[in-house]
Amino acid sequence: MVNNFEDLLTLCDKYDIAGPRYTSYPTALEMNDSKAREDRSALIASRPEQPIALYVHIPFCHKLCYYCGCNKIVSNDQFKAERYVDALIKELQQLGDSISGRKLRSLHLGGGTPSFLTSSQIARLMTAIECSFSKSQVFEASIELDSRSIEVDYINLLCDLGFSRLSIGIQDTDESVQNAINRIQSSEHIGDLVRRAKSLGFKSINADLIYGLPRQSLVTFKKTVDDVVQFGFDRVSLFSYAHLPRRFKAQRLIATDELPVGHDKLKLMLSAQRWLAQAGYREVGMDHFALPSDELAQAAESGSLNRNFQGYTADPDIDLLAIGVSSISDINGTVLQNDKALKDYYASIDGGLSPVAVGFDRLPEDLLRGWVIKALMCQFKVDKRQFAAAYGVSFDRYFASEIEQLSDLMEDGLVSNDEVELRVTHRGLLFVRRVAMAFDAYLSAKRQPAFSKVV
Repeated sequence: MVNNFEDLLTLCDKYDIAGPRYTSYPTALEMNDSKAREDRSALIASRPEQPIALYVHIPFCHKLCYYCGCNKIVSNDQFKAERYVDALIKELQQLGDSISGRKLRSLHLGGGTPSFLTSSQIARLMTAIECSFSKSQVFEASIELDSRSIEVDYINLLCDLGFSRLSIGIQDTDESVQNAINRIQSSEHIGDLVRRAKSLGFKSINADLIYGLPRQSLVTFKKTVDDVVQFGFDRVSLFSYAHLPRRFKAQRLIATDELPVGHDKLKLMLSAQRWLAQAGYREVGMDHFALPSDELAQAAESGSLNRNFQGYTADPDIDLLAIGVSSISDINGTVLQNDKALKDYYASIDGGLSPVAVGFDRLPEDLLRGWVIKALMCQFKVDKRQFAAAYGVSFDRYFASEIEQLSDLMEDGLVSNDEVELRVTHRGLLFVRRVAMAFDAYLSAKRQPAFSKVV
């Protein structure tokens, strides 16, 4: 919970620079075409005794949201999704016996808008997944929803198909803000969706919120947070809007003079953190909040919180297989991304080729540094004894220059360092990405402009 706004605003002026979100290390920017058309089957089959997670990317959206920087295809042509489901099933079939030998621990449908799929399309996809994998004893399926594209009964379908977790993209419930970002949606309908999901026994329901959108103010965003609390969401993701119109064409439709910037934007974030804490949500990682009863909050409390390309998760650190256009797999130290353009993805799948376009193999040094960065991002500390046990070297000796880079943050009380651990203090939690950057061997002045600000 934030106590001193002015103090934190001063620190933000000093340390709020561009940097990675570290859903992986190295970051996706390090991928190259040396992995093009690589068959993932051997990688998947190399650890048959371990469970695996599956991510399915659904790129389609019915409407364009001006703020969005995701890989998406805006269309009202449902037939496009029919062909896409065909391609996803073919991609699973390409992997053959290698996936049938791995137990499926979790499934997540992301986008785009997965709820773009009709009832028959999503049912057909789920049938193909069930035929391709055997589920582990512990299995959970989650999906991202756009409330504008579904009726309440769609939740019943998802329940029947085995989904137990939902994430609803709200961003903001204020009508003026919604108009500015071209995302008009009914708060009443969102509440109906949540109530139906809870009545059917869904384990966890997440709301995505974004601060820094045009026309947002402390008054309007307080109402948005109050709405989310009233709806009864178990988790809240609080993301910063990164205005990068040179990279994302749709963002050029946003009026720059309507954006809250500087301290105004930071106050939105700090205030939302306070409001969520007052409503009983616990901070999880750097931008997630969860009720104490939620698995994510419990994982943070126990020290078992994990982070991967999907963000924070309570799942163990297991291989991630991703299918669909632009999706990113992380299997046994190798990161592979599928074709980013739909036409290229279809050409690969229809031609019987692997859709992998780029990727990299993690080096031993990457694994070591990645261990440190993940510990900071998930537990806000590095246990030096655990590091020495895992890698056989002294943390202080190996990272002497990196620790020196953190001297200013230590002087400002954002980081503490002793014989046992390097820790991000409560005062420094906002700057955990800045701390992690010290251990990133790939980061350079040329790379930084590709990332968003760390706060």
